[in-house]
Amino acid sequence: MAFKTPAKGMSRSKGLQTKKPLQAKPQSPADQIKAQKKAVQAATLRALEKARRVAAEQGVELSEWENDFIDGVTERVKTYGRAFADPDKGAMNGTLSLRQGVKLREIRKKAQKGKQAAPEED
Repeated sequence: MAFKTPAKGMSRSKGLQTKKPLQAKPQSPADQIKAQKKAVQAATLRALEKARRVAAEQGVELSEWENDFIDGVTERVKTYGRAFADPDKGAMNGTLSLRQGVKLREIRKKAQKGKQAAPEED
């Protein structure tokens, strides 16, 4: 027996549909810069919250100064998009100054030490 084609033929009542256009409109350079700044700000906010969360999970007590530092930097990044005003203190496209980045790394290292020093339960 040979393959027989249907008498009606195969056809679609509607064409193929996509949710987004296949040819996306290229972003302008200004839009690309805005998107990059937002991504850096979001990454900074996530890093600050992660430092606080890891310290809390590991039972590491952050000092009052460290808590104020995290709160202040978070608020400035949300309000102004960056946590420092002097361009000599950090990168123009960065959200933290060099010294703020060092302090954040120190807080995260302190939280990690608490994680390593925690005794394992059997």
